[in-house]
Amino acid sequence: MKMTNHFLLVITIATTILFTETAVAAARYNATYNVDKLGAKPDGKTDSTKAFMAAWSRACGSEKPAIMYVPLGTYMVGGLLFSGPCKNGNVTVQIDGALKAPSNYYVLAKAESWLLLQHVEGVNIVGGVMDANGAGLWDCKSSGSKNCPDGATTLSIFNSKKVNVYGLTSVNSQMFHIVVNGCRDVRVVGVTVEAPWNSPNTDGIHVQLSTGVTILDSKISTGDDCVSIGPGATNLWIENVGCGPGHGISIGSLGKDFDEQGVKNVTAKRVNFKNTDNGFRIKSWARSSKGFVDGVLFQNAVMTNVQNPIIIDQNYCPTHKNCPKEVSGVKISHVKYQDIHGTSATEVAVKFDCSKKYPCKGIKMQDVNLSFTKQAPASAYCANAGGTCSGVMKPTSCL
Repeated sequence: MKMTNHFLLVITIATTILFTETAVAAARYNATYNVDKLGAKPDGKTDSTKAFMAAWSRACGSEKPAIMYVPLGTYMVGGLLFSGPCKNGNVTVQIDGALKAPSNYYVLAKAESWLLLQHVEGVNIVGGVMDANGAGLWDCKSSGSKNCPDGATTLSIFNSKKVNVYGLTSVNSQMFHIVVNGCRDVRVVGVTVEAPWNSPNTDGIHVQLSTGVTILDSKISTGDDCVSIGPGATNLWIENVGCGPGHGISIGSLGKDFDEQGVKNVTAKRVNFKNTDNGFRIKSWARSSKGFVDGVLFQNAVMTNVQNPIIIDQNYCPTHKNCPKEVSGVKISHVKYQDIHGTSATEVAVKFDCSKKYPCKGIKMQDVNLSFTKQAPASAYCANAGGTCSGVMKPTSCL
């Protein structure tokens, strides 16, 4: 396994270097738009939003492959709307510097997305740091004030195809760091997400209503789900991800609406969870819904001091206030847990709390070895769950 990890790391580094060198070399042949030459100032103080928008407009409007280039330095920018369709199918946003949000958190909050990429095809975002300076808004929310805005997502990719995000670092997002919504064939590779464990609603990467999304070789430390998977996510691949602190990798919450699309064909493998609230989680509200989860593989994961390493919660209600008093209509089937080991911070390491009306079906567990950190045996809990187990099984299966 070490050799496999080393090989994949070498391939990832080589691919990133090759991609970056290709982008730089292409600058001699393609149209290149440098934000500095359009008025941006790398001093971290001057508002460079207009220069960034001008660079995007020219790159997107170019009839040949184009590069929007952000040199070294720190650039203060507000809400950015990178909208297509573009005249060419190959636009690269090469960020060698850092983007810094204005100190007034209302500037981004009004935009809802700091950088919104929409209706594009064949766009690459390479490198860079995006610091959304979210602490001020988090403080507002923790104070109990009713005048706090919801906040903005740092990078939103909406209704787009063939978008690649390589090597981006997202720091202190006001809310979600990266959202992929209504897209096809999006790759997120080698990203770093950083926010404190107590930062509210700062999900690392959220995917919904999208197909063919791949998340690879990334490290996510945040105050909410490391990866959250919403309705309509299909053919999703997650591999070699470090998660912690955070709330784990979650499918859901589902069942918010009755007419809700399902989640299908999700793979999450080679994941390291450390000091997280959950490991692999599926969650749905206890109300009627047409939603479903079908065809999920959770494989080859290490849990270190994780509160709920394996959990299906179909009575999800995080605030414990005004909870729906129905049963979940979300149907969960064909979920496999394979080669998962490590330590649980709670005695119940495996919990399947499924719907009374639509019990979980086809759960498979193979080679699961989880121990309670307090040197006592871990346990498993099942309600309305059916399936099979094989190989090493600690705690003892309740299926």
